[in-house]
Amino acid sequence: MPVWPLQEALAKLHPMRVFRRAQFIMITAFLVAVTGFAGAVWWYGYGAALGPLEQRARADLALASDSLTGELRRFRELAVLTADHPQVRAVVAGDARAMDVQDVIQEIADKTGALDILLISASGSGLMATQGAPFGGHRGTAHFERAMDGAVGFSFAYSPAYARRTFTFAAPVFSDAGPVVGVLLIYADADAVESVWRGARPALFFSDDQGVVFLSNRSELVFRARGAMPEQRGRYPDVSPFVDYRAQAIGEIEVWQVDGGRYLPKHALHVALDLPVIGMTGEVLVDVAPARQLAALQAAVVATVCLAFGLLLFFATLRRRTLAALNVRLERRVRVRTAELRAVNADLRNEIAERTAAEARLQKAQDDLVQAGKLAALGQMSAGISHELNQPLTAIRSFAENAQGFLARGKTDVAAQNLGRISELARRMGRIISNLRAFARQEVEPPKDVDIVAVVDAVLEIVGPRASQDGISLIWDRPASPLMVRGGEVRLQQVILNLVSNGMDAMEDSTLKRITIAVTPQGARTSVSVHDTGPGITEPEKIFDPFYTTKAVGAAEGMGLGLSISYGLVQSFGGMIRGRNDPQGGAVFTVELDSVSQKEPA
Repeated sequence: MPVWPLQEALAKLHPMRVFRRAQFIMITAFLVAVTGFAGAVWWYGYGAALGPLEQRARADLALASDSLTGELRRFRELAVLTADHPQVRAVVAGDARAMDVQDVIQEIADKTGALDILLISASGSGLMATQGAPFGGHRGTAHFERAMDGAVGFSFAYSPAYARRTFTFAAPVFSDAGPVVGVLLIYADADAVESVWRGARPALFFSDDQGVVFLSNRSELVFRARGAMPEQRGRYPDVSPFVDYRAQAIGEIEVWQVDGGRYLPKHALHVALDLPVIGMTGEVLVDVAPARQLAALQAAVVATVCLAFGLLLFFATLRRRTLAALNVRLERRVRVRTAELRAVNADLRNEIAERTAAEARLQKAQDDLVQAGKLAALGQMSAGISHELNQPLTAIRSFAENAQGFLARGKTDVAAQNLGRISELARRMGRIISNLRAFARQEVEPPKDVDIVAVVDAVLEIVGPRASQDGISLIWDRPASPLMVRGGEVRLQQVILNLVSNGMDAMEDSTLKRITIAVTPQGARTSVSVHDTGPGITEPEKIFDPFYTTKAVGAAEGMGLGLSISYGLVQSFGGMIRGRNDPQGGAVFTVELDSVSQKEPA
């Protein structure tokens, strides 16, 4: 196997590999660009969606903070109003019965939802309590000392006595003289306060100054401390670290990634609000999943549009590359085909030149054959023509000698008659010679309008001597007026002469020797029929083939070219020639020629 086909195949494959590698690199770069652009759109959309989400989170946190401070304010006012109750002041002063005041305080606690109400003297001894909680341990606390100073004290912590988280409000009880003589403590249940937002969608929690969550609508966050563990662990039992989270700043917005169980969002927007009135910091965690979904949807739409545009651009580029490759292949094929066509055209031109030369030689040979046919026909009719010319010449000589004798005897009138007969015979000889000369000349003119009646007349004048000599009757149904057809006068004479001569030759052994000639107009065509009484045509399909003849081999007139030449001449005029056997006997040859319309005389 030769090496060069393999090299050619590798050479064809190499550009394709390079093209595919370039396509792969281009597609990869486009996908990376689309991914980067979609990521940028996602980040921008995410940041834009976080703005309204942060506003809603701040509103939710503010609403929860207002609810908390309002609830605590209600207990604070309750503590102030209860401490100023006359019976409470009387009990502290020792003027009223404790049981009566006990009922009042119990009724207040029941109606307001306070966890417990205690009345303590200035020395720290308990006077009364609605729940019977221990009275010790209050003196020295921040809220008690503040109440002793004449202000309202406030604190929150886990109360072992109640086994729950409590808010404590301490209101001073003033004597009539003015000094503080006791303290009224109202305990509020933290669970009752936070039950207002428990189960709400955003995760809310309120932490103290050490970062310990005291209130929350998510129970798993209560008593969890962010940062370092608090120093005052006595306030809270079982303080544990805060849930795992990682803060991320997006502009001025803080987003947490939280690992805190199923009830906390994994990605949450964090908002904080300081509440110095109650000594807490309110915080909210809002799920950012809607913002992420909106950003993802925007990025997906942008990526889809970019991919669709890129796909269209890719297919357009691929189509243009394919069309360019096909165009190159087509141009290559066109060049190859053009070179082949040029070579073929050169061969065709050479062949056309050769055919033109051959046609010219064929036309010359045909003209020579036509002329030879004419001369052969003249040769066949030479005996009759000689007899036809010899008779007038003999008569002319006799009339001339007689005229001389009549002139010698002075009979000029008889001599004039002889001279007139000599003139008539000379005209007859001139007409015969003129027809022979016209028939013998070579016609090269294009087809023109010809009187077919005059053509038949000329042919009959030529063949007349032979017909008389052979005893053949010539029946010519001559039209009264000329009939014009398209053709050549001399060539039509030869066609009609060939048909009449062949009929004469065919009737050589016939008893009845008759040739009938008729010219019939048929609209756009004019037909000329020649009907003989010979034996007919043996093989009608071969009569126009060159060198086909039914005459004896070696005969002078048996070359078989007359009908073939006649067929070519009629075809050159745009006509048709047919031969058939007549049912009554003999052969009928019909020539159809294009008619020429004649204008009426003006």
